[in-house]
Amino acid sequence: MNVRLRNLIPFAVAALALAACGSSDTPSAAVPESVSAADLAKVTLKVGDQKGGQKSYLEAAGLLKDVPYKIEWSTFTSGPPLLEAASAGAIDIGSVGNTPPLFAAAANAKIAVVSAQKGDVSSDALLVPADSPLRTVEDLRGKTIGVAKGSSAHGLVLTVLNAAKLTPADVTLSFLQPSDAFAAFTQKKLDAWSIWDPYTTQALRDTKARVLIDGTGTPGGGKPNTEAGPDSLASGYGFLVAGKAALADAGKNAALRDYVVRYAKALNYAKTHVEERATAWAKETGLKPEVALEAAQRGLDRPIKLDDTVIADEQKLADAFVAAKVLPTKFTFADFVDNRYAADVAAVADSGAQK
Repeated sequence: MNVRLRNLIPFAVAALALAACGSSDTPSAAVPESVSAADLAKVTLKVGDQKGGQKSYLEAAGLLKDVPYKIEWSTFTSGPPLLEAASAGAIDIGSVGNTPPLFAAAANAKIAVVSAQKGDVSSDALLVPADSPLRTVEDLRGKTIGVAKGSSAHGLVLTVLNAAKLTPADVTLSFLQPSDAFAAFTQKKLDAWSIWDPYTTQALRDTKARVLIDGTGTPGGGKPNTEAGPDSLASGYGFLVAGKAALADAGKNAALRDYVVRYAKALNYAKTHVEERATAWAKETGLKPEVALEAAQRGLDRPIKLDDTVIADEQKLADAFVAAKVLPTKFTFADFVDNRYAADVAAVADSGAQK
């Protein structure tokens, strides 16, 4: 594996010991890092979030109670603008789906993938209105599909079209952020909408939308909370992506290590505390409690190792985008992976798998 980034600034000698968080039912906070507690207390970590995803996971697990640095939250409509901000140094880290890092890498953005997660692919769906005459993917020829450019939903569209022997040129892609796409979809200005949760659940409940096909590869939608299998059209991968400027800063690097581990533990916690996570999600975003609960029940992501298999899968998707002329030139995804926190996340992933 080609890993480009290394710690660029030497750390102080003192080790930071972080206390456990909450009751015995809550995960302990994080790992030690070679930066003094006093120095870490001066750090402000700027975190980019989408629809309260990360914050609600951490809040539900009680892992925002003893953070030894400050967190400044920013909300983004989808992954691509979040990664633009990370590349520019406006934020330090954020969570995105499987496709935004590819668009960022193609633009040679100053970012690096630092951890991975995997979860449900049934909520990655291509939706149509309830009364739509469209019944198969082949019926999409000549139709308009709403999608956020460079998002995981964009990746799903490409994969779905490829499976049906169609190309992006056979349809009209209307590039809209989720809120605008939701409005256009409900007004029937779109023939189909490629989207992810909680928007998928919201559209199914509130507009009585119908699943044309989802990430499981099942026409009409597969079983909820299904991870990617051999016939899946989506990988279910998500990533924490950091800006290179933050990774090169000793204090922020220590905070990033802590944050990445906290988030992995929060994912594990949510698997057995779904209602707590749903409550936190609804409170954070204003989602209807029933929408948050249903989305949380099918969105049980788990931390995974950022290994060669994950990197190879992402490279295949990147190459497919290049072949479809959606991305301009071939690149090596591994060049945008930094595994400095790999051992810490792997330990959390292993502990979660044993439960």
